[in-house]
Amino acid sequence: MRKTSALLLLPMAALMALSSAVLAQNYPAKTVRVIVPWPPGGSNDIVARLVAQKLTENAGQQFIIDNRGGASGIVGSDLVAKSPADGYTFMIHSTTHVSNPHLYSKIPYDTMKDFVGIAPLARQVGILVVHPSLPATNVREFIDLGRKRPNQITYSSSGNGSFVHLGMALLASMSNTKLVHVPYKGGGPAAVAISSGEVQAMMATVGSVIPHINAKRLRAVAVTSDERITQYPQIPTIAEGGVKGYEFTAWIGALGPAGMPKPILDRLNSEMHKALKDKGVSEKLSSQTLDPMFMTPEQFAVRLKSDYDKYAKVIKETGARID
Repeated sequence: MRKTSALLLLPMAALMALSSAVLAQNYPAKTVRVIVPWPPGGSNDIVARLVAQKLTENAGQQFIIDNRGGASGIVGSDLVAKSPADGYTFMIHSTTHVSNPHLYSKIPYDTMKDFVGIAPLARQVGILVVHPSLPATNVREFIDLGRKRPNQITYSSSGNGSFVHLGMALLASMSNTKLVHVPYKGGGPAAVAISSGEVQAMMATVGSVIPHINAKRLRAVAVTSDERITQYPQIPTIAEGGVKGYEFTAWIGALGPAGMPKPILDRLNSEMHKALKDKGVSEKLSSQTLDPMFMTPEQFAVRLKSDYDKYAKVIKETGARID
């Protein structure tokens, strides 16, 4: 009887495997919505638009960007978490996604259970920039000013709990300085704020402030990576500037609602890998100091968990919190 039941199940298993293969082969059969949980103009938006354009060209279906900024990415993330897990809605978000649950006392989804990582797309390096009116040309001078003027130097960020917020909070903690955080709704508005002199400093993502640096509206001080970046080898690292052990980089990646069929997950991962290997896409990303970054869904899952734990530690050390 058991043998007969097993034999009856074989055609069903084969049918399911065939259905999954057909599902992936036919995907996408309609327009795909790509949620960017940040306003236009920041690094997340830049990466999303470059990759979505190439996905559209390669797949023959539209991948439409939908900016849903608010609450450091929580508004857009919640929309994705509650969307059907059919591959037709996913988001392109930053490492802020795994820092939010440690910063907010309550968020409307489970960060580790309600999403699946599709693929990381770019590595983010931060850069400490100051308004030209601030008399600091290097890290040591910036720290000295911060100590002489406690709670007087203001810095902008793309939102509470964002990569740029925590990068500066970590620098303040490690250098024993007291700075005033002024959050904005995205990297674009935050960069405009410092370039206009509303605030005096920012730990920006490099791509979001390149035009302001080139136009001399901002002064570049140091980068957050452990080594100098190839695009701007003349800019020292924060560690070189005297804050030994400082290193803070992040990623921008694609995540979908949990339960996405494995064949579609793998198809999206493969198409994103193909997009990143395109010379035009990779060069445009690199020109914004967003280094192309790729992993399988399984590798990305490991990275998501390790970064979730890493940010828990950083947030505890810096005392950052949003209620």
